[in-house]
Amino acid sequence: MREKIFKYVKEKYNIEPDYPFSTAPTYPVLRHADNRKWFALIMDVQREKLGMKGTDYVDIINLKLGDPMLVDMIVRQPGYFYGYHITRSSWISILLDGTVPFEEICQWIDESYAVTASRKKQQKIRPPKEWIVPANPKYFDIVHAFDDAGEIDWKQGRGIKAGDTVFIYAGAPVSAILYKCRVKETDIPYHYSDRNLTITAVMKIKLQKRYKPDRFTFEKLKEEYGIYAVRGPRGIPHSLSEALKR
Repeated sequence: MREKIFKYVKEKYNIEPDYPFSTAPTYPVLRHADNRKWFALIMDVQREKLGMKGTDYVDIINLKLGDPMLVDMIVRQPGYFYGYHITRSSWISILLDGTVPFEEICQWIDESYAVTASRKKQQKIRPPKEWIVPANPKYFDIVHAFDDAGEIDWKQGRGIKAGDTVFIYAGAPVSAILYKCRVKETDIPYHYSDRNLTITAVMKIKLQKRYKPDRFTFEKLKEEYGIYAVRGPRGIPHSLSEALKR
């Protein structure tokens, strides 16, 4: 199982194990090349130390999850334990004796890799995300923004990357979500500044859908979805996401 894991991590992340412990030279660590953080530690322990019967040794892999509540759910399943010798509640240990399928172990390796990655790498590898992005009609004619083109440049929103979806919210007097757009490109250098606005980078967005101004008004966003302000790029609740897709 160790070799299968090493092969998987090498092929997917181009990472090979290292052995940093002089007192435990058979314990391999898998770590990020940039921040040097571990995302996996393999060790062998006696079964009885995991609360099982027997004194024979078995391999386990220690992995970090992003949600402590998920840890509490996972450890109820066969082959899963709270992190052995790692007291933080977000770590788990998984038996490598075949109790847990290899494909399932790989899913948790991917989770641990993402959770322990640097902020820059997390941004790069995270799945596509949905955002509400505000527009001020006083400074930009957002109502007619897509009249002549299906793609436009827009001020780069912090945390937004190519592949994300942005729903453009027009401020007063419109006060409603007007467009659904796909982000095609980000971090395009741009230099603009006046007393109301400074732009150093823009993103290219492509129109996917229009909404009538009376469909997703500010009052509806507040009353039905708990959104009381749209002052900058922000994520959206699942219920609103589903409604916007209908």
